[in-house]
Amino acid sequence: MSLKGKIISGYLVIGFIYTLYSWLFGAYSHFSFAYNLGRGLVWPGSMFPAFGTFIGLIILLIVIGAIHLNRR
Repeated sequence: MSLKGKIISGYLVIGFIYTLYSWLFGAYSHFSFAYNLGRGLVWPGSMFPAFGTFIGLIILLIVIGAIHLNRR
């Protein structure tokens, strides 16, 4: 297995563990497993709110750039 595969696998394992914790014991335990799975896929944004804001800013800039490029 390559380094890239190990990094992706590690990210997904941490996300799944975060999903289970959030679903069973966390503040979002009253939400469904699917909701917590979505939070688990973006676990750095959920665990570190400032990083989540940064991710949101990057996505917003990508969307604005795509809209701007499609207008031409």
